Amino acid sequence: MRQNARVASEFKGDYQELVDELSELLGAPATLENRDFELIAFGTYDSEGELDPSALDPVRTRSILTRRSTATVRAWFEGFGITRATGPVRIPPTPEAGVYRGRVCLPVRHRGVVLGYVWLLDDDPGPTDAQLAAAMEVAGRIGALLADEARAGAGLGRELRAVLTAERGWQQDMAVAELRTALGARADGPHTLVCLAPWPSADPEDAPSPRTVPHATALCTVPWGATAQSLAVLVRLRSADAAAPALTTASRLLKEVEGTHGVRAARGTPAAGVGEPRVGLVELGAVWQEAAAAARAALAEPRLGPVAEWGRIGPYRLLTALPPESAHDPAASPLLSPAHRDLAHTAEVYLDRAGQAGRTAAELGIHRQTLYYRLSRVEQLTGLDLDDGEDRLLLHMALKRARLA
Repeated sequence: MRQNARVASEFKGDYQELVDELSELLGAPATLENRDFELIAFGTYDSEGELDPSALDPVRTRSILTRRSTATVRAWFEGFGITRATGPVRIPPTPEAGVYRGRVCLPVRHRGVVLGYVWLLDDDPGPTDAQLAAAMEVAGRIGALLADEARAGAGLGRELRAVLTAERGWQQDMAVAELRTALGARADGPHTLVCLAPWPSADPEDAPSPRTVPHATALCTVPWGATAQSLAVLVRLRSADAAAPALTTASRLLKEVEGTHGVRAARGTPAAGVGEPRVGLVELGAVWQEAAAAARAALAEPRLGPVAEWGRIGPYRLLTALPPESAHDPAASPLLSPAHRDLAHTAEVYLDRAGQAGRTAAELGIHRQTLYYRLSRVEQLTGLDLDDGEDRLLLHMALKRARLA
């Protein structure tokens, strides 16, 4: 449990110290990236006390400024066998790939598994074999540290998943107590949760490292529907009335998914929801329900997304709480068939505009008489009276709830 309490911020200084040690040892600035080519630490050592501007070719500059490399760059470097290498790999300069200077890659491994890479420029004459051998020893220490962090992050992820999937009552209370112990002092203060759904991977263990996600304390996947997964992110806030860090986290994750998996992923274009902040962890289950509901609302109603806050999804706060069978109201069901999609859309716009025929016709781009004809057809199909407030409320709720089905 003590190991679980070590999070990315506590590892960051250790990585920087080791990268600085490598830079001093090799007499050149070194960079450390994880196996997904995300920047962890950058050493700025230079023999004359300044960073040599020529060291910053396009690939290196992008890696430092954006803290990651493109999929194309990653595939290019992996083509030199760095994922299988157990010793230094020299990569020649290739200007057409944006690599103006050669590289030396030191694979960072732990117990045979590659966890990251140390990169340095391959100058002439470059580091000696003795220097590289010493550098590989430091890389081994980095590998052990990366493994420790992975175990700590995975442990926190398991504790968070237990809280979010436990049944209400004593089981959830015990899960919250375990997570509180794992987080230590960081369990106090305001928190919220981000829900990103659907998560592109079907693997329940396929969640990012907290270190690679801004403001994230812990991450895990949670079942979403029958076959898909969602990603849950625990975000610690500076204050209970400032959710900006959670919104930043959600936006960053959506961009990452878009860049890695493509917008039209097989499991659908994702959206994100953010729950209301709470102090402490006691109400974490309720926060997750809010975040998941906000994500569902953003998926159902694009104008709310791609990142929706629970407090700003309006009627969907109630609609998302309704059981699935409520989507099939007998009066509205005939209107919800594919054959009457245009009529359903007309009715929804009409009700969204508070029954104002002029605004509705203008938005739909149709004549008022056409609108009145369609509304009469809606009444015939449903048996509802659109001049009656309760009937209008029922139909409006049914149409909105159907988006969530």
